[in-house]
Order: sequence, then structure tokens, then C-alpha cells
Amino acid sequence: DTKFRNMKFDNEKGQPEAIEMPPRRRRTWVIGFSAVAFIYFIFSLRTRIPTVFRPCGKHNVQVGDATPFPAGGSLVPLEAHIMSKCPDAQDCLKLLVLPAMMQVVDKVNFTLSFIGTPTNNDGVDCMHGPSECLGNIIELCAASLYPDPKTYLGFTMCLTKDYKDIPQRSLVEDCSLEHGIDFAKLNECAVKDNGGHGVSMLRESVRRSKDAGVTKSCTVRLDEKIYCIRDSRQWKDCPSGSGVNDLIIAVEKLYH
Repeated sequence: DTKFRNMKFDNEKGQPEAIEMPPRRRRTWVIGFSAVAFIYFIFSLRTRIPTVFRPCGKHNVQVGDATPFPAGGSLVPLEAHIMSKCPDAQDCLKLLVLPAMMQVVDKVNFTLSFIGTPTNNDGVDCMHGPSECLGNIIELCAASLYPDPKTYLGFTMCLTKDYKDIPQRSLVEDCSLEHGIDFAKLNECAVKDNGGHGVSMLRESVRRSKDAGVTKSCTVRLDEKIYCIRDSRQWKDCPSGSGVNDLIIAVEKLYH
């Protein structure tokens, strides 16, 4: 599909290739999204330690019964649960989810969900801080405005390649341009209702992950069951295999 023509993936099961971090203009996320600054005060903050030393999972939350998700007719439910600033999400999307989606996009009902902890003040606590919460909201806005996975997944992967820079304006502008997303509309979504719209979407997405019993980024679920987990730059709990072809075969079996 031409939507994916600029993406290259390592489909092997080994360690991911090192991803070059291209130099970017060091502009901060101010112009166009300044109204979202208040969101930073809504989220419960944690003690900051460098991102590279933070695990992308193990929230102390109560896990309820998993809620069934609609399959959209005969389509197979496929879901990726991530954190926007998590290196394991980068590996998971690059090595498994996107290359598989190129082959099965017309056979699955795909959902991109986010992991965090709802707070008592109607906010969300994100593992890698408030900037990750804002990154999650930006990616949710893209999915809401452009529901075709070929568009919003490509955009999300573009951001994830430089996850340390999320949510810098220059990064979001570049990825929006590359994947045909209207930056102004993305902006409007993020600041709608003084930011309340975005926070509401994030809380709903986080609850979805919590109800499914998911705590680690990146967790891939197929047919409402955990299929594979990428954790600490390794594949774990993947009984059917962590390769792209393994996931494609699993989808094909369920589809037919």
C-alpha cells in the first residue's frame, strides 16, 4: 500500500536494528498547542528518572474482568496497547504490528490503545511523565480524525521512531505532513474543550487497557486474548511466535 511505501521493517525475530535519531530543530511544543499546557497540572506527577531506565509496565492498578470488544462483523479483533514514549512500543510497531497490518488490514478490526493509570481527579498518570500523556492524546486525535489504520498507524510509527522528542511541534508537523494529516485539525482536537476532550479520550483508552488486564507496553492482543508482549526490548509470552508471518497466519486462521 502506498501509505506504507516509505516504511522499512525488520521482519526477523532477533534484536531490532539500531534506529538512527535524525537531528531535529529543538523547538518546544508551544505554538499551536500552548492551550494544552494546563493538562500538565491535571496529571499526577511521579519522581522523574531517565526514560531509558524506566520499565514500560507494572502499574499498581486493580485489574477487573476483561471487557469483550466488538469484532466489527467477521473482522478479527487486533489491538496494540502502547505508551507513546516507550522504546518497546517502537520495537513492537516496527517489527510486528505495522508489517503484519500491511498484509491483513482488510481482515482485522484494529485498535490502538494506551496504558496509564486513571487518577482520582479525572486525570491520567503516564509512566514517562506528562509529555507522554500529551503524546498519547496526539496519537488518539490522529486515530479519531483519520480512522483508517494505514494513516494513523503510519503517523504513530513516525512519531515513535523519535519517541524521545514527543511531543515536540517540529516532530508532529513533519509526521503530519508525511502522512497526509492536517496539523490544524490535530491541534483543534488536542485543545478542544480546553483540553478536556483529549483527556477524556485518554482516560477511556487507559480504562480499556486496564479492563483487558494489560499493564505492559507493548502488548498485542488478538481475538481479545494476549498474543505477544514486547518488554525490555525482548519478546515475551508469545506462544504462537513473535514473527510477522506468525501473526499473519494467526489472523488468517481466525478470519476463515
